[in-house]
Amino acid sequence: MLAAKTPSLNALSFFEKSLKGPNQCIKFTSPFVSVPQPNKIISTRSFPSIKSSLSLDHDKSVNELTPAQTRVDILSESLPYLQKFRGKTIVVKYGGAAMKSESLQASVINDLVLLSCVGIRPIFVHGGGPEINQWLDRIGLKPNFLNGLRVTDASTMEIVTMVLVGKVNKHLVSLINKAGATAVGLSGLDGRLLTARPSPRAAELGFVGEVALVDPTVLRPLVENNHIPVIASVAADENGQSYNINADTVAGELAAALGAEKLILLTDVAGILENKDDPGSLVKEIDITGIRNMVSEGKIAGGMIPKVNCCIRSLAQGVKTASIIDGRVQHSLLLEILTDEGAGTMITG
Repeated sequence: MLAAKTPSLNALSFFEKSLKGPNQCIKFTSPFVSVPQPNKIISTRSFPSIKSSLSLDHDKSVNELTPAQTRVDILSESLPYLQKFRGKTIVVKYGGAAMKSESLQASVINDLVLLSCVGIRPIFVHGGGPEINQWLDRIGLKPNFLNGLRVTDASTMEIVTMVLVGKVNKHLVSLINKAGATAVGLSGLDGRLLTARPSPRAAELGFVGEVALVDPTVLRPLVENNHIPVIASVAADENGQSYNINADTVAGELAAALGAEKLILLTDVAGILENKDDPGSLVKEIDITGIRNMVSEGKIAGGMIPKVNCCIRSLAQGVKTASIIDGRVQHSLLLEILTDEGAGTMITG
């Protein structure tokens, strides 16, 4: 990674006006915010030839730049990233705080539409745990979890399908369409996109499944025509029985099947920490060997383990990079894809 380009990040606060894509005008309802600088940075992701057009050795200081000049400079500095990712597929798993907060949700949707407008091909995968719990409560069913996994009996599976496929999915499609892009809502059942199999712990967990097979045929014409697939993490086995599948797992398997350039998991944490008790110890970049060492040392534990395992599996199947980013940060997707700083931890093969 290059040294932090502080002037550029501060300048992002000026970026309040509209950006015009090929077919629409995308309006950001809130400015970008910069990512707090960690105490420890482990990173090499950068474009070494870039020199910030906002560096202080220019004739004008940052404070003298007009908002219009600042916006142009920011867009200019994004060029290497736009060139790198144009025409490439990026799979984004959406969940956590970014799903609960309306302002964060608007930020993610705007980021997604902007990426689509500049020629990047995003695929959006979602779960919807909190909404499922609300609907279970409405009909008098108590959510039941075992080691963090939802126990899914037949009645619960019916609610899961109704909420994820019929409500959350269509709501996200509506938001993306309203923002100016064209989204298409799908689940794993559509076009046999995903074939499920029961979890090895099916006796305890019920209709909780794993991904047995991915057939991305239905997705290819959508992304080639600049549509954004929005995919609910529900799929059926060969006998037609529906299963609830972890959305991180679905995103990772789709990224691998599509040969995606990048997998991004939006989370409620800053990323992978060298010291779990020190928020400033964010690891900005790490390879698979480093991840395995951190797991063996107990530095990665709990709910982060299945996320890093998902990333490792996708990387082993050809995905170029996988990132675990902080979905609590406004415009974290753009920060991760279009800046040196990123918005979390990037894992490489």
